[in-house]
Amino acid sequence: MKHRGIALAAAALVAAIAVAAAAAAGGGRLSLGPAAQGQEPTYLGYYDGHKDLYVVTDTSSKSQAAAMSINYSSELASVKGAPSQYFISGPAAAGQLAVFGSEPGESDYNPLWEELIVTWKAGVKPVLLVQDDQINALAKKHELTVVDAHIVLNAPILKIEK
Repeated sequence: MKHRGIALAAAALVAAIAVAAAAAAGGGRLSLGPAAQGQEPTYLGYYDGHKDLYVVTDTSSKSQAAAMSINYSSELASVKGAPSQYFISGPAAAGQLAVFGSEPGESDYNPLWEELIVTWKAGVKPVLLVQDDQINALAKKHELTVVDAHIVLNAPILKIEK
């Protein structure tokens, strides 16, 4: 009788593990615990002419982490091939926001971003930059410069504002 109870308990444990493994493998809902509303700041950025809402949680730069009160992760610096996020430095058009090189639903979307700094050349009147192709075309025309900051951000897009 005692062995039967142990066998039933072991079978129940194996079944529970199998269900959990199947849920994880099948992309099922994770047991994250109770949800809570946080007070994390959100930001808007452009992607292909519309705005996306995002949050910044981690960076590969110690100084940026301290300045933004976010997490520093040295491991992020080793990430290669992340999509670009463009930040305009210096003079900019009214309403200028960061510009994403991808968004959720695109084949190359990743919540990790390679930080690129965009600066308008002297004598060029800034226009509103709303897509990466526009930035790259203006760089080819030598109207602005794009410099890799060698910083990787973890900044997932939360909502596409179309």
